[in-house]
Amino acid sequence: MSFSKDFGRRIQRLRMTNGLTQEQLCESANIDRSYIQRIEAGTRIPSIEIVFRIHKALGCTWDELMKGL
Repeated sequence: MSFSKDFGRRIQRLRMTNGLTQEQLCESANIDRSYIQRIEAGTRIPSIEIVFRIHKALGCTWDELMKGL
């Protein structure tokens, strides 16, 4: 499995665990929905700035977000 696919699945799992839709996550992180779709699908690797926004919007720890990647 590739880093981008693993990372995308991690984002999706954390989002769903928090009961958020893609739209809610995008609104909170101030990013476009099509962008989060591509991240979750593993076809886009976000910049560190976008990762930081997603991290804050998910309210998770860095360890939860990055562990095992």
